Amino acid sequence: MQQLVELGRATDRRFMVRLVKGAYWDSEIKFSHQNGWPDFPVWTTKPATDLNFLVCARTMLKAPDAIYGQFATHNAHSLAAVRELAQQAGVESYEFQRLHGMGESLYKSVVERDGFPCRIYAPVGGHKDLLAYLVRRLLENGANSSFVTIVGDASVPVEKMLKRPKELLDSGHHSINRSIPLPKDLYGDSRQNSAGVEFGCAAERNLLTSGMAKTTAPFTEAAPLGAGLKPSGDANPVFAPMDGSTKVGTVRFADSETARLAVENAQKGFEKWSRRPVEERAAAIDKVGDLLEANRDRLMTILSLEAGKCLTDGIAEIREAVDFCRYYAAEARNLFGEGKLMPGPTGEENRYRYRGRGVFVCISPWNFPLAIFLGQISAALMAGNAVVAKPAEQTPLIAYETARLMYQAGIPEDVFYLLPGEGDVGAALTSHPAVAGLAFTGSTETAWLINGTLAAKRGPIVPLVAETGGINAMIVDATALPEQVCDDVMMSAFRSAGQRCSALRLLYVQEDVADHLLDMLEGAAKELSLGDPRLPSTDIGPVIDEEARDNILSHVDDMKESQKLRYAGKTPHGTLANGSWVAPHIIELDKAEALTREVFGPVLHVVRYKAGDLDKVLNQIAGTGYGLTLGVHSRIDATVKKVVDRLSVGNVYVNRNTIGAVVGTQPFGGSGLSGTGPKAGGPAYLTRFALEQVVSINTAAAGGNASLVAASDD
Repeated sequence: MQQLVELGRATDRRFMVRLVKGAYWDSEIKFSHQNGWPDFPVWTTKPATDLNFLVCARTMLKAPDAIYGQFATHNAHSLAAVRELAQQAGVESYEFQRLHGMGESLYKSVVERDGFPCRIYAPVGGHKDLLAYLVRRLLENGANSSFVTIVGDASVPVEKMLKRPKELLDSGHHSINRSIPLPKDLYGDSRQNSAGVEFGCAAERNLLTSGMAKTTAPFTEAAPLGAGLKPSGDANPVFAPMDGSTKVGTVRFADSETARLAVENAQKGFEKWSRRPVEERAAAIDKVGDLLEANRDRLMTILSLEAGKCLTDGIAEIREAVDFCRYYAAEARNLFGEGKLMPGPTGEENRYRYRGRGVFVCISPWNFPLAIFLGQISAALMAGNAVVAKPAEQTPLIAYETARLMYQAGIPEDVFYLLPGEGDVGAALTSHPAVAGLAFTGSTETAWLINGTLAAKRGPIVPLVAETGGINAMIVDATALPEQVCDDVMMSAFRSAGQRCSALRLLYVQEDVADHLLDMLEGAAKELSLGDPRLPSTDIGPVIDEEARDNILSHVDDMKESQKLRYAGKTPHGTLANGSWVAPHIIELDKAEALTREVFGPVLHVVRYKAGDLDKVLNQIAGTGYGLTLGVHSRIDATVKKVVDRLSVGNVYVNRNTIGAVVGTQPFGGSGLSGTGPKAGGPAYLTRFALEQVVSINTAAAGGNASLVAASDD
């Protein structure tokens, strides 16, 4: 508030400032939890909020030359306190405010008897636009702690209502609601939440960008890593997709012989690693998460240049990788170790336990070159396996940097092998007879090939943990809030340049609201900024490479022939003109069947449906065979239930965006053509990387059943 006063005086302006308290505070707390902020931007107790209101009011009233105070409150105590503060400051030029339909009796005396001005504010618009706002106001003012609720309760003594906030705070002992965990403590004793960045805070934002600026390209010379491997071959340059010319680093690719050697060496490392106590393995993986946060700025710069990640997407990816490490470490502590005693007859001990399988191959994609890469690896390692990892050929540098941090954290070099390479390396790993399992994220077509190769091998039948693509849909009916739908569609379809497995591809809109919503979507898309992903002002970065760009634009050209192109954005010019850019596109389809495949980029397809055709829509979605993510925007519970019950989709998001699944909160993965399960970041994931074993011991064989003899019927 003091900064606002100084700004008014510096510019010779008098600002009209409306002071409210507690509005949307619960949303702010939720955002803090979701984004991993250090603390909350709001007070978490009612007395602290009330006192802060009065402190701000006093500051405003002491600066009548810079601030015209507008005090919005339905609390009689706060109102009286403002009047007293104004009288002490000798200020008469200010006003009160109240919501239409509320506080009428209170302000009748204030206005008619005492002559203070009161402005009445009210929402203006149709019922469908105002319903959400009115419900919000009712919830806030109907809360148990609200003065409006208390004043109507005859059982509450007047003395209690008139207690000053300072008294209720009890010298600060009640200033914090300790039942609300801080963001870092969101998951209790099991693990620490990953740290995020509040991009609305200039200090935090500048700390990140200045740290990134100190990391200059080229960064590193990536090569195969692991005990017994010697890099060979030419160093291939890696260029930034934003312009095609900025050299990010170099990479020496592995070959099929290196792949064979890595698997054989990893088999030896497995014998020692699988026998290490689970707590030691967990401590190493936890340390990887800590090192990721400690090296945030360097990793962010590589993600931005090598993978085209915007700042918000880069931070989200680092956080997801950290969460994977900490979550799997916590889960392994419970699952592995001594095992679980099973019920059975006296004189016998039956213990059920998990143990590692052997050498696990992890093949990760370029769209999440850190989070998915490390998620697969950390799960396999925590289950007691050795790992040979092949990152996507487009993003070897971030994988190499992460691998070095893993060794620094204590992962042995004969337990984890990194093999940057092309298709021949993946083929060699998949076909190796000693491979005990394989984790893969990528296209459905590639997953089919891998599955066939694994099935053709002679030897143990090994698991394939695959997460593949999907024609992800969102259904929007006429009851949905258009503004919320617009925000969620923009994020779901265009965040990360549409290069997310969970990205929205097909939007079903009830025809009654389609025209209005499409106008909003087009307007919102025009506001999205394409540019250097290292800049805070950039919303959308480049797609991964020229091949991806050409495939997406070819699809758009095909759609123009038979469908309606509603919107096509503009790509950057100047020094970025040669980058692999695809601007947001919105295409209206005459029927859903016109979209026959997943288009991995910022292209949103929209189709209208009639109110009575919801069953037809659900059948169309089911008919694609995919089952990764689904969005539903509706304020009718029966509609939501119908959709959820009908469709076997891995992740269903109701009245929110369809991206950004959080580890341990929204385990991610689909079914059908979208993957094998189990879900990444979920309680069943580690078990797929492990073997089950039961050890049965006849304890009576030692000469008798001592526990039975000692048993008493007391």
